[in-house]
This record gives sequence, structure tokens and C-alpha cells, in this order.
Amino acid sequence: MTPLFLLLFLLSYSPSSSSAQTTITQFTSSSPPWRPTQNQILLSPNSTFAAGFLPLPTTPSLYNFSVWYHNTSALTTAVWSTTSPVNNFISLVITRSGELHLNSSSGQNLFTPNPGGQANSSQLILGDDGNLKFGSWESFAHPTDTILPNQPINGTTLTSQNGKYTFVNSNQLLFNGSLSYYTNQNRFVMLGSDGKVTQENSSSFISADWGDFNSRRLALGNDGNLKIYSFDTVMGKWNVVWQAVYEYCVIYGTCGANAICMNDGLQCVCPPGFRQVPNGGEVTCERKIPLMNRQNTKFLRLDYVGFSGGSNQTNTVARNFTTCQARCLAEQKCLGFGFKYDGSGYCVLQVDRMLYGYWSPGTEMATFLRVDSSERDESNFTGMTNLLQTTCPVRVSLPLPPDQSNATTRNIVIICTLFVAELISGVVFFWAFLKKYVKYRDMAQTFAMDFLPAGGPKRFSYIELKDATDDFSNIIGKGGFGDVYKGELSDHRIVAVKCLKNVTGGDGDFWAEVTIIARMHHLNLVRLWGFCAEKGQRILVYEYVPNGSLDKFLFRAGRAESDDTEQDNGDLGQKPILDWNVRYRIALGVARAIAYLHEECLEWVLHCDIKPENILIGDDFCPKISDFGLAKLKKKEDMVSMSHIRGTRGYMAPEWVESDQITPKADVYSFGMVLLEIVSGVRNFEIQGSKMESDDWYFPRWAFDKVCKGMNVEEILDRQIKHCYDSRLHFDMVDRMVKTALWCLQDRPEMRPSMGKVAKMLEGTVEIMEPKKPTIFFLGDD
Repeated sequence: MTPLFLLLFLLSYSPSSSSAQTTITQFTSSSPPWRPTQNQILLSPNSTFAAGFLPLPTTPSLYNFSVWYHNTSALTTAVWSTTSPVNNFISLVITRSGELHLNSSSGQNLFTPNPGGQANSSQLILGDDGNLKFGSWESFAHPTDTILPNQPINGTTLTSQNGKYTFVNSNQLLFNGSLSYYTNQNRFVMLGSDGKVTQENSSSFISADWGDFNSRRLALGNDGNLKIYSFDTVMGKWNVVWQAVYEYCVIYGTCGANAICMNDGLQCVCPPGFRQVPNGGEVTCERKIPLMNRQNTKFLRLDYVGFSGGSNQTNTVARNFTTCQARCLAEQKCLGFGFKYDGSGYCVLQVDRMLYGYWSPGTEMATFLRVDSSERDESNFTGMTNLLQTTCPVRVSLPLPPDQSNATTRNIVIICTLFVAELISGVVFFWAFLKKYVKYRDMAQTFAMDFLPAGGPKRFSYIELKDATDDFSNIIGKGGFGDVYKGELSDHRIVAVKCLKNVTGGDGDFWAEVTIIARMHHLNLVRLWGFCAEKGQRILVYEYVPNGSLDKFLFRAGRAESDDTEQDNGDLGQKPILDWNVRYRIALGVARAIAYLHEECLEWVLHCDIKPENILIGDDFCPKISDFGLAKLKKKEDMVSMSHIRGTRGYMAPEWVESDQITPKADVYSFGMVLLEIVSGVRNFEIQGSKMESDDWYFPRWAFDKVCKGMNVEEILDRQIKHCYDSRLHFDMVDRMVKTALWCLQDRPEMRPSMGKVAKMLEGTVEIMEPKKPTIFFLGDD
């Protein structure tokens, strides 16, 4: 045999030569050994899942035996894998005794516990639900980092691929197996194929795309966050539709020792007095000047910064700031301390190490970092804690008369000269005082507002906001409280700047009310970042919600507008039509936010202006209520006077006109009207196919006649998506929305449910009785 012929023969049988993929439905003891290079997959009967050897992304010569979704195009995402990779010389076999074996390099079977069956009869199969089975062994009982729909969780443990994070007891996330950073009150039981997660105690929650039967998975990622993914067949990618932790910086291990995690972009930065050191890709910081002499130290203030170092923290109660600082100075290993200025006496000492630092206004705390006295770095984590100097002391002294001066004339000249000098000086200083009076007055008024504890909203200067909004030129909304402008701050955050009008109270009262509003944190409330109070201006700085208000999605062009409705000049294009599931999620999110304002805030807050224009829609169609809490800053006569009604008249409860006491039930009435508009897609004052006179027309009564009397809910549905209505899928949801709205629209406040009960009625956790017929409060029923 010639050398050339021998070379061609070897190449033709080379393992690297390409071959077509082989599909099997079962692997039995009679099947030949399955090697990673065979390009063979085990397919489920419905072709949804596949199992086989997948090469490691970083090391293609190593393989894991895995299960993955087969119907997600080219995206191969493993949902179950063996614990250790193998090389291309290892084979998957079923022994003569009926055991499934895939040995590692050390000879250990990677299928644990050892799957055993009956000789010559056991087979490896893959179910339609993604469960890999061999005899009594199944992959659902031994998950790795992923749970599939309809797979029982039952307290099984999930472990991230990097091994740092675990999900244990079906309700708790741990770092390094011991440090807990997330705990759910109820244990997870099962993820449904529709996006609903069942929990213990008959509780549950739904994902953002609930109701869509997409490919899903519940996975613990290498970032330590537990997420539900849903595959978008149109875009061809996995979308996150739920996640356990929304502030990534509170997850332990995000940054290294002494580093501070910033939620804006998940950056890890070093505090003042520290520098970054290499540590295998993890941001770790060390001191520039070591603490050699603990008596020769000082503290740098870091506002909104906290460290969650677990056992390295000592929580105490201190009467005041000085006591907390003294305790740190008395402890040799104390590296700093945290203190809250809310009167609770919260004091925490950082001993020996500082781990898992993060920045967030939600900490409501300031950390005081202990550094050497020679350290020249200054803190760049500053809040509203600087003082303004409002006094300008002047020292005036008279010269002593010269010795041995007895001449009367000389004494008179000296006295007159001093008197004239005093008079001229007085006139000059008085003129300067008059010239600077306005400036000193404004500084004196804002003095108390600058001496603020950490945890409050950021205070912006008028010049900052003027530059951010390009001299208030880009107006995006108008309303009863004032005009809204779009702007960009110096840190490139896009914000909405609202210039208030007719605001009552002094500077101290204004700051107190704004602080209460800023501390209201809810997924469905627009976040308040800061404020401005100078030169007679009262300005609020909010997060910017790009999609505009709900009315742009519900009511098409050419609709009638109220006499004081906000106009969004930033988006005049046609908005997409909302389907029934999205409308239900919007209604439920708004109800939960109003319930939060009424029942969960430390301060009792009424919105007083619930309407579609004050409900903003985020990128993921998550609703966010704006203008909440501003009624506390408004004059009462401006709110109830019929000559100056702040919102659309169709949304005001009867007690506003009848001058009755205003309670949270006024917001319930407004929400009920908005809820009917979400279902019908029309304004409440637009007559819909009724023969009544316009003066007798009442939108809730028309809806009651159609739904409760006529038993035909389809007649009030939005015509734009009426063709998408399926009575089997949508009737229960739409019927709950309409009946809940009718209960909210009762003319007497005591007959309306609270917002907390309204949210439960929408969720379907409480039974909804047949509502009474709503009446026009000044006409009665006919």
C-alpha cells in the first residue's frame, strides 16, 4: 500500500470529518456506545426537547450531556446537564446489568445517584415535558440550575453554573451556601406553562407575559438572580418576564472587598481613600494609606452607601451620631460605621472587613469610612448636607488717642474724623446690604433645607435644571399641577422636570412633603429623584417614562379631550393597540399602586386625580402612576372649586361636588371610571349607542345595563380589539374588571370597596357579588 493511498484512507475515517445529525427516540442496552463526536441527539416525541452531548463554550473539546429546548432556533440553552464535563473518548453506555453509565476522567459515574433498571429492558427516553428518564431515575428529581414548566420544585436545590449561588428550600437565595440575600414568604411549588407560579398557602404570582403559552424556564444565573425566561418566537430570543431581585447591587458577591456597587449600569467603584487592585476580573479595592495608628484617623462621609457584610457587622442602638462614632473609635478593628438620621438610633459598625457595599437612596443611611488623618481624598458620595454661610461679620475698632495729647482742638478733630468715617462706612454697608438683600434672603430661606440628613431626595439648583432642559424648551406635558419638560442630567440620566404652580407652605413644609413622596417606592409609581426650591420656583425631578400616558393607547386620534387634560407633545405617532392580557396587567398594577398609597405608606396619601393621562406606560407596558402625593402641595380651594377643577370632570367622585369629606373612596371612584375605559376603549362622556338624552347619559349605568341586565359583556368591549375577544379565555377576566369597576362607581363612598380589596377582586382571590346599579348622584335612579 503506497503512502499516498494510506494517507487518503486515514483521512476518510477521521473523527473530525463532518456527518449528518442522527436523531433517536430512545437509547437502549442494544444501542452502540454513544460518543460525544457522533453528532447524535435524543428527541422528545413532540420535538420540543433534545438531549445529547453539548460542547463547552470555552473549551470545545470538552462536553456535557445535557437537555435543551430543540424548538428555539439556533439558541441552544441547556436546561439540565451532568455535573462534570467529559472528553471525546468517553462513551454513554447501558451495562449488561441494566445501569446507565457516563464515567468522568476519575471513573465516577456522572449520573447520580446511579440510574439502575432491568437488564435488557431499561431505556433512556426524553419526555415531552423535558424530563429525562431511565428506569426509576429522572432528571426532574435532580435539577441543576433550571426548573421547567410543570416540574415539581418540592424543595430541590438549584445551583448556578459558577457554583457561587444556590436556591434552597424553594424560597431562599444563598451566596456561598450560607449568606441569604433573598427570601420569599411562601415557597415555590410549580411554574405553569402559562407563566403563573404556584406557591404554598394557596398564593401565586404571574409573569409579565402571563397567558401566553411560550417556552419557559426558571433559572438561577451566574449573577445570583432567579429569573423566569420566556422565548419570543418573533424576535428569536429569551426575554426575562420575572426576576426575584430588582436591585442587583443587593446580591452578595457582585463586587469584591471594599468595593461599592452602583445600580446605574452595575458598576463597581472604589470609595475615597482606596484604589483598585487586580483580582481575576473582580473589582477589589485596597487602602492607599494603611491604618497604622488607629488613634490618628478621621471619617469620610458616604451618603446612601451601605455594606451588608453579615458577621462582620455589629448592629447597635445609639442615642445620637456622636455616640455611634465613639463606639467605632473605641473598637480597634472598626473600619467605619453606618448611621440613620431618622431618629431610630440605627448604628452599625463595620468590623475587620467591609463586604458587599452598594449605593442606593433606599438605604436611607450614611456610611462613615475610617481613613488615616493624612488621607487627602474627599468623598464623592454626597447628599444634601452642605451648609451655606449667611453672615458676613465686620469688626470695627477705634484707635487709641495718642499719648500726651491734651489739646482740645486735636481731640475735636479726631472725634469728628471718626464720626465722619463711621457715617460713610455705615452708608456704604447699608447700600451694599440693600443691593444684596434678595440674595441673602433666598440664602436664609434655603438654609434649613440644605442642613438635611442622608436618605432624602436630591436637591438640584435652578441653573442645573435650566441647563438640563435646554432652558425649559422641550415641553412634553401640561396639567393641573404645572408643565412638564424633558431633560438630561449631567450624569446622562433622562428625566421629566415638572414646574409646579400654586404650591402652598414654606420651604420647610415643601421639603417635608417632597421627602414623603420620594420615599414611596413601588413598581407602579413614577420615581421621584429630586427637587428644586429657590428663587420662588418649586420644581420636581422624576424618572422619564418614554411611552407616554395610557390615554394615547386607549383613545384614538380625534377623540374629545377634557378642558384640563395633559398633552404629550413628545409622541404624536400612533400607539399600538393593547390586547386584553396587557390591559388586565395595567389595571391590576394601577390598583396595587393606589392601594399602596392608601394603606401601606407611612403617610396617608390621596392621589385625587386618577385618570388615564396620569398613568404612564413603560417600555415593558408596566403602568406607573404619576402626580401622586401632589394634592398635599395644592391649595384645597383649587382642588374643589367648580371654577377651577384640576382634572377631568368625568373622573371626580360625587363628594367633591357635594362638599362632603374627602376620603380614599374618592380615588376608588376615579379608578372605577378608568377601569371601564380600559375595557371599552372610549371616554366616559362619549355616548355609546343609547337613546337617552345627553343630559341623562351616565357611562357606568350604560355598562351596568349591558353587562348585568343584558348579560352581554361583548357590547361594551373596545371595538379595536373586539375581534380578539375569546369568551373561553377572556370572559372571566373581563367580567371581573367590569363588575369591580361598577362596585367602585357606587355614588355613596361607604358602598365602595377599599383599594386593597379592589386589587384582590381583580386578582380573583375574593368573590365578587353582583353590584348595585350606579346612579348619577344628582339625578338618582329612574
